[in-house]
Amino acid sequence: MHDDGRGPGGPGPAVPGPYEGVWRFTAPAVDASVPRARHTVRDLLRRQGVPAPDDLVQGLLLIVSELVTNAVRHAAVLSPELAVEVAVGADWLRVSVEDGHPYRPAALEADHGRTGGRGLLLVREITREAGGAFEVARTAGGGKAVRAVLPLKPGEPQPGPLTSRRTGRSARGPRDGPRPAPS
Repeated sequence: MHDDGRGPGGPGPAVPGPYEGVWRFTAPAVDASVPRARHTVRDLLRRQGVPAPDDLVQGLLLIVSELVTNAVRHAAVLSPELAVEVAVGADWLRVSVEDGHPYRPAALEADHGRTGGRGLLLVREITREAGGAFEVARTAGGGKAVRAVLPLKPGEPQPGPLTSRRTGRSARGPRDGPRPAPS
């Protein structure tokens, strides 16, 4: 069930679950940050007791790996640091990877002649199969945030907000930038 701001007693503020919250960490845009980010997110979910099925957690960790890898490979020249934000609501989980590079990635069709370039396709498919949402948005600082929101309960496609606390802007909307970076 989607939290509409009402607690079990009717109108009024909902009491957040013990696992709900927003966590953010930064890392240098280097290869070693990929496994560190994945392990940090995994440990955070365990520590907070987030009630997510193992297959959802594994999909989320793969998404984290792909998004951090993309930031390291394609944005490090202009953005030596990246940020990972994990937000957990009553029935959804959001991960966002932000960098300072202005070009927005595009999930390109698979080119079977290339050995790479399928990361965002994979992220999009994992998110879609889970019943979630995937978006790319500009940040207030001129960079970008790539976000995936997944429902905590399988079969209930009710992704939470795609709005970042930092930018305060929704990730939904038309692409704003004609030059995609490779995925």
